Amino acid sequence: MKPRAGVGLTSVMVALTLTTGMIEAVSFLVLGPVFTAVQTGNLLFLSFALTGAAGLSPAAAGVSFGGFVVGAVLGSRFESSVDAHGRRWFVPALIVEALLLGLGGLAAWRTGVGAPGGPADGPHFAVVALVAAAMGIRNITTLRARVADLPTTVSTRALTALLGGLPPIPDTRIGAGPRDEGRRLASVGAMFIGGLLGAWLLHERIHPAVVLLIPAALVLTLGAAFWLTAPERTSEPG
Repeated sequence: MKPRAGVGLTSVMVALTLTTGMIEAVSFLVLGPVFTAVQTGNLLFLSFALTGAAGLSPAAAGVSFGGFVVGAVLGSRFESSVDAHGRRWFVPALIVEALLLGLGGLAAWRTGVGAPGGPADGPHFAVVALVAAAMGIRNITTLRARVADLPTTVSTRALTALLGGLPPIPDTRIGAGPRDEGRRLASVGAMFIGGLLGAWLLHERIHPAVVLLIPAALVLTLGAAFWLTAPERTSEPG
């Protein structure tokens, strides 16, 4: 059963987008520089690093890509299996994602992954792999949920559509109207605020593990809230 479209699902997607900003703040500023959700940027990092570009780690970028692939493949199989049995797959997917993020945060805490700018080594790679796997599952989940302008891990298309829909001559081919523009603005704003919040927490010397555990707790809370809501209000066949 797929999640029912509406304000509730849209709100969840906006909150997930905010967590992406926080997660990528840790990934870029502490674990890398590397991205774990925005794999387009990560693939560019990998290509740059393979030429010997200073300050980039091909190992970190490669681990992130590998973790993402594993998460996406297993997430797809898992969600499809749950769906095939006529059950709600959205909530279990959020719970698995939250558990992986939580494990990433605990690994960062136990292994001493701390100050921004530290060397990329084994403990960093372990955290990168766990977080990237969680983001692989996230991308499958949001792709299946199909909420326009809210893929939760990128905002380029939402920003482009937002700009294209502005008056006085909005582009009607991409959809224009208060609801569309509000959703796009929420997507872009949530990504920015999440990144700002994550970077600020790191700047205030909050341990990176804590900055990862906050999104994990939020994703888990969203999943639990969705699960406790009556199925007929949050899910529909398909």
